[in-house]
Amino acid sequence: MTWVLIAMILILLIPIYEAWQGDDIWQKMLAFASIATKTSIMILIVSILRDDWMIGVVGVLILSVGNAALMLLAHLIRQLNTRGMNPEKRTIWTPEQRRAE
Repeated sequence: MTWVLIAMILILLIPIYEAWQGDDIWQKMLAFASIATKTSIMILIVSILRDDWMIGVVGVLILSVGNAALMLLAHLIRQLNTRGMNPEKRTIWTPEQRRAE
C-alpha cells in the first residue's frame, strides 16, 4: 500500500506541472481541482492504513468542500467574463466599448 501512495504522489506532479506551465485560467483551475481530488484520496488511503477514521473525515471534507469552492470560483470568473470586466484596468466595459474591441 505504501507503493500506491508513492505512485499517487508521483502522479500528483503531473497537474502541478500543467498548472505551472500554462497561462489559461481554466486549465489552471482544472489542474488545481485534480490536485485537490488526488490529495483527498491520498488522505483517505492513509486513514484506512492507519485505521483512523478522523483523518478519513478530514479527507471527505476536503473532497466535498474543496471542489465546491473551486466550482464557485469558476462560476464567479465566468460571470466576470460575460459581464465585461477588464481585469487589467479594473474597469467595467460599456457595451459600446466591448463592440469596439
